[in-house]
Amino acid sequence: MNTTTTDPAATASTTPAAGSMSLDDAILASFMPESRHNPYPAYDVLREAGPFVPGPFNLQIVSRYGEADAILQDSGWSHAQEPEFLHPKSDGTDLPASFLWMEPPDHTRLRRLVSKAFTARGLESLRGRVKEVATEVVDSVIKAGEVDVVEELAYPLPLTMIAEMIGVPREDHDSVRAMSAGIARGLDPDTLLTDEELQSRYDGAAHFRDYFERLVAERRAHPKDDLITALAQVEAEGDRLTTGEMIATLTVLLVAGHETTVNLLANGVLSLTRNPDQFEVLKRDPDLALAAVDELMRYDGPSHATTRMAVRDMEISGHAFKEGDGVLILLAAANRDSRVYENPNRLDLTRYARSKTIPRHLGFGVGLHYCIGAPLVRLEMECMLRELARRAPVMTLLADPPPYRPNIVVRGIAELPVRFEAPAA
Repeated sequence: MNTTTTDPAATASTTPAAGSMSLDDAILASFMPESRHNPYPAYDVLREAGPFVPGPFNLQIVSRYGEADAILQDSGWSHAQEPEFLHPKSDGTDLPASFLWMEPPDHTRLRRLVSKAFTARGLESLRGRVKEVATEVVDSVIKAGEVDVVEELAYPLPLTMIAEMIGVPREDHDSVRAMSAGIARGLDPDTLLTDEELQSRYDGAAHFRDYFERLVAERRAHPKDDLITALAQVEAEGDRLTTGEMIATLTVLLVAGHETTVNLLANGVLSLTRNPDQFEVLKRDPDLALAAVDELMRYDGPSHATTRMAVRDMEISGHAFKEGDGVLILLAAANRDSRVYENPNRLDLTRYARSKTIPRHLGFGVGLHYCIGAPLVRLEMECMLRELARRAPVMTLLADPPPYRPNIVVRGIAELPVRFEAPAA
């Protein structure tokens, strides 16, 4: 592991300041792998350029909160009919067609079947198990001293929890993680992927189909208390859920259920080490942990982009859209819109605790496609923040900026070396 310390002040110099960046440069910087470590100056330029900016793939870039929020809540914009050139349809080897890419009535039907497992009230019964795993993880990193946060702290908790909920045996966790990686990268537009990355997506989808077909067959024969069994029983009771829909749903729940949380956890540790004053706030009042989850999601969340296609002619903020036109919504840019948030580029863990009227962030989405796993993400992140505040008072960043994966849609750190120290005896 590379543990070379870089002056945090040098981080800003690796990305041009917003004031010195042209609009064309900002558009390019928003999507290039070289800018993954800090796309926010580019986002600043895009927001100031207007509510809509012509972007790649013949899409209009949406970077302001107001327009992003309105589009996400408007049924006139579809997630099911995204521009085909982003992800050309193949012969069944493409991304699984889960409810994430559907609209009512199919979206309503499939989401209803799985939503009961992810309600905030239902998940409270898992709090003890989440805390147990979080404690084990923090014990491990403190004992090790210097670790890669992504590998040793961010992955174990969300992967363990979503796999246990779905019904994936412990011995298969590493293999499903490997399958997930290709699909997560494959969410980006096909034109930005290498042939190897495209093949990795196809392979991951095919492996998940084979894997879950076997598990579904096993649960039909030998039911257990897990989501696979629940979905299999629903199908047996005559619901219109097909085996293909079930496999696609399980695949996306598993991938989305840990990949985004892994990145949020790693981003959160990075943000707290870069802003030690805010970590001190959390250590003084660990009960801020839940509100801190939303601020960390707003400040540097993993979900940076999503697309929508107009299903009818309309006008928004003076811009005319025709049926079939597409937009690329930069969620992370909207989350730092100064028209909505005071000092948006500042991490403030008390932001959501101070006010009940503060606008929600867009990190979990809004409307029909609001993240079904948001309660689980909040629970996992809350428990981890409490454990870190209570038992790891000193976290020292050993490389800044850390290397990032090239992913755009789900942005994440590739490796984050940090030294952990336990409280003084």
